[in-house]
Amino acid sequence: MVSVMWFRRDLRLEDNIALFNALRHSNEILCVFHINPEQVTEKSTVNQSAFFASVLYFKNKLKKQGINLNIMYGDINDCFASLKQKLPDWHDIFFNFDERGFGRNRDQKSVAFFEDKLKVKAHPYIDYNLHGATEVKKDSGAGYKVFTPYFKRWIRQEKPAPVSYVIDKRIKSARLLFPENEQLLETFIDDRFSFIKKDLGSETAKKVLNRFINESLDQYDEERDFPANDSTSHLSRYLRTGEISIRTVWRAIDQSPDSDGKSTFMKELCWRDFYNMIYVMYPNQNVESVNKDFRHVDWINNEQQFEAWRTGQTGFPIVDAAMRQLNATGWMHNRLRMIVASFLTKDLLIDWRWGEAYFHNKLLDYDAASNIGGWQWAASTGTDSVPYFRIFNPTLQSKKFDSNGLFIKKYVPELKNVDNKMIHEPGKLSESEQTRFNVRIGQNYPFPIVDHSYARKRAISIYESSKDVN
Repeated sequence: MVSVMWFRRDLRLEDNIALFNALRHSNEILCVFHINPEQVTEKSTVNQSAFFASVLYFKNKLKKQGINLNIMYGDINDCFASLKQKLPDWHDIFFNFDERGFGRNRDQKSVAFFEDKLKVKAHPYIDYNLHGATEVKKDSGAGYKVFTPYFKRWIRQEKPAPVSYVIDKRIKSARLLFPENEQLLETFIDDRFSFIKKDLGSETAKKVLNRFINESLDQYDEERDFPANDSTSHLSRYLRTGEISIRTVWRAIDQSPDSDGKSTFMKELCWRDFYNMIYVMYPNQNVESVNKDFRHVDWINNEQQFEAWRTGQTGFPIVDAAMRQLNATGWMHNRLRMIVASFLTKDLLIDWRWGEAYFHNKLLDYDAASNIGGWQWAASTGTDSVPYFRIFNPTLQSKKFDSNGLFIKKYVPELKNVDNKMIHEPGKLSESEQTRFNVRIGQNYPFPIVDHSYARKRAISIYESSKDVN
């Protein structure tokens, strides 16, 4: 009897719940990966290219171990029906279930199709999060909408341990049932994004984890908000693709010496579970504001200002440096994500969905629940969001978290000669100062596209008007 292991956002052989169970119950395991045409775009994005680069790396790694990862492309039912024809002795399929969004709908329909039409037993498991969306509840059985009480219960619950097993000959299947798709993955990877192919795979992910623990975890609480410091974990990309499991990360952190940094990082891991739960509770939050008070904000949606934000030409150096970092590397420091999201939604009054969609295309580590949750938090439209009247001052944020302008100068070379004290407000430079610092405001670096003081008052007024409408 043959079982199928369906890989998706779990691109690893180690500590994989579905694979662990497949090995316990199978004589032979065939590995597959399915590509749905509805989920891929003709013009590749950083997000798409990065994900498929990881899939290709995983596929090649498996091949070196004598394992073929069969690539299927097309309508999901047609693909698995074809697989059943090619593999009539297939009776079980193991996979890690997607709890939210498109994946949840796909998996629910697939389970019914496997069991009703193909007579194949489906074995879905929760693997992507430490705790599934329904595992952390109030005493009443209801889910949480506020992070702090959720965290207090979450931290008390026992965390699942990594699972261990031997990769033996049962999974080392050389069967190649879809040879026509052997080169397909490359077509979804845009070579223009050269940075996506760096530092891939589970072994690299483990090194990144160990380096973070050894070099940065202890000071994480103090250093994490400063983008010029390399003090964050850089694990988000690997957790997104499943090149490392969240259980492996948790155990390594949990076994580290106690520190404020350790406690703070554990809380960050909790946010990941919290936003997953929120997405399951509010399945339309990808297109609809969760907070009913702010579903009808009178967004301005100025396309020229959006273009300035997108390309890092707003005249606010910390915002511009952050956006240029995203465009150049596919990644952005978390503090900067909050700053640019607040600037877009509050200073420019541009719909948070515009920003979320742009991040969706550009991020290496894009996770729908976390990204949507983060954008709705910044826009004050989500659950347990920042109050609508709390609006980040980009200049003060810049002075506080990049006081010497190191990060700004890295990504905004037009300002590389500007004095550290003046770099946060280049629009105020005099003619003589511009000459001294070799910069021309309005020529090679823009004037601020909005007055923050005015924009703050405007945003508060419009948000309050939205509440009145509701």
